[in-house]
Amino acid sequence: MSSSALTAERADVTPPARVAPLVARYSGYRYEGLPAGTHRGLPSQYVTVVLSLGKPTRTTQPGRHSDAADFAALAGGMHTRPVLIEHDGDQYGVQLDLTPQGARALLGMPAGELASAVVPLDGLLRTRTGPLVERLAEAPSWPARFAVLDDVLSHDADRPGAPPDELRHAWRLITRSGGRARVADIAAEVGWSRRHLAARFTAEYGLTPKETARVVRFQRSKRLLSRPDRPALAEVAAVCGFYDQAHLAREWNELCGCPPSAWLTGEDLPFIQDGGEDPGGR
Repeated sequence: MSSSALTAERADVTPPARVAPLVARYSGYRYEGLPAGTHRGLPSQYVTVVLSLGKPTRTTQPGRHSDAADFAALAGGMHTRPVLIEHDGDQYGVQLDLTPQGARALLGMPAGELASAVVPLDGLLRTRTGPLVERLAEAPSWPARFAVLDDVLSHDADRPGAPPDELRHAWRLITRSGGRARVADIAAEVGWSRRHLAARFTAEYGLTPKETARVVRFQRSKRLLSRPDRPALAEVAAVCGFYDQAHLAREWNELCGCPPSAWLTGEDLPFIQDGGEDPGGR
């Protein structure tokens, strides 16, 4: 393929029922010939796994005083700051959005052990990463690649992995409320003090209940702003539970590193994290 040729492929699917409690979404992507740049990997309520089928994924974490690192396969914990992904215009791979249960079952650890970190995936999965990447690269289509993931991950579907019931309930209260549930109300419902809830919740997920609520509100606002018919910023702020448009902008500056208007005009790669809320079937 010549350097001037342009390829832009993306496929988002919901895994089958057996795997869905562990992985919310498979996202396949292949971009070639785009301008070089830096993509922002934004906070979300999932643990991110990326399997590179072409060039390694190069990441930098601002504020952590670390150099850029290249990963053939990576796992990234929940975070409240963007991870910068440098690219030369070519990106080819698969991303998995792991639920907290999926982090325990597939990686053998609570999501909290990966908090704000990006680490090599090799050694975390039961299946060796190298052969898995080779199988994915050899598959002839996105449905075939996703079928490989179904086969590999379904072997761990029954592996013990659920967080304690109280933490699972607290997590559901935050995520299903769109980040609007009050921490005091959550603590009262699960029967713990706010301090005990905060300590146990952070150890399990890597974020405090308040931080998780912020990320959930932010993630919902990003989905709305990513729509072709995106609402006005003031409407997004109201729908997503921000006090006003100024509050929305402040949260975006904290969680994204820039206000939403700058992100909308500056994002240079139609990347996998910008998918819709419901990726649907195959």
